[in-house]
Amino acid sequence: MENKYTGRTFIVEIIAILIGLVFLVPFYYVISNSLKTFADILTNTSALPSVLQWQNYVQAFERLDYLRVFTNSLIITVGSNVVLIIFCSMAAYMLVRTKKKISNIIFMTFVAAMVIPFQSIMIPLIKTAGNLGLLNSMWGLVIMYLGFGSGMTIFLYHGFIKGIPVELEEAAIIDGCSPFGVFWRIVFPLLKPITVTVMILNSLWIWNDYLLPSLVLQDPALRTIPLATFFFFGQYTKQWDLALAGLVLSIIPLVIFFFSMQKHIIKGITSGSIK
Repeated sequence: MENKYTGRTFIVEIIAILIGLVFLVPFYYVISNSLKTFADILTNTSALPSVLQWQNYVQAFERLDYLRVFTNSLIITVGSNVVLIIFCSMAAYMLVRTKKKISNIIFMTFVAAMVIPFQSIMIPLIKTAGNLGLLNSMWGLVIMYLGFGSGMTIFLYHGFIKGIPVELEEAAIIDGCSPFGVFWRIVFPLLKPITVTVMILNSLWIWNDYLLPSLVLQDPALRTIPLATFFFFGQYTKQWDLALAGLVLSIIPLVIFFFSMQKHIIKGITSGSIK
């Protein structure tokens, strides 16, 4: 029985490795061709670069204005995560602990909003944002991300908070803690696993988002990395060596973020399953 189980495990591992290699093939093409000259790319896209052309990255870094667009993306992503975590955790807590019918209605409204396609509301959204002076503003974009991300974030917090014993809060109230203090001192620290999960999911979405920033941020100085990459490709479509180098530069921060948070992802999944 043990040998049979070991054999099945070995086959599953081989299949997993083969599937992983299939998904890594596009990365190989992008990275290898970003280190070639344009002539080498046209000659053979599958071959390894004969001479590493690091100058491609230097030129792409300068022409992409990488530091500026990276800073813009960072401000928008961090700002959006902060407001989503603060407001949605408090909202989910009140919806769970307030045992009224209106709480269920509000919660179901947030959940139902998750299925509304963005394309159906983007025209009235931009018109309303223009009337409120939110266009060409990174903080205006952060407010919009709060609206669009609240449904999923409240949904995740709501399910996690239901697993927290209410007796902890009652004990804190008996000790003289205010309702505000109960949440921030007792409940919110217990939400760390789901908070990390929420932060990762929202960061992947906001960092890679192209459509909403393209509608809101018209000023070239406010472009995020996806916007700058789009315009960079439009300008250098005939120079694939520079375009691919710019693409690699755009995904490096997200890859670093994902690997740095990997242990927290596993811990969050484990804690969530226990809850």
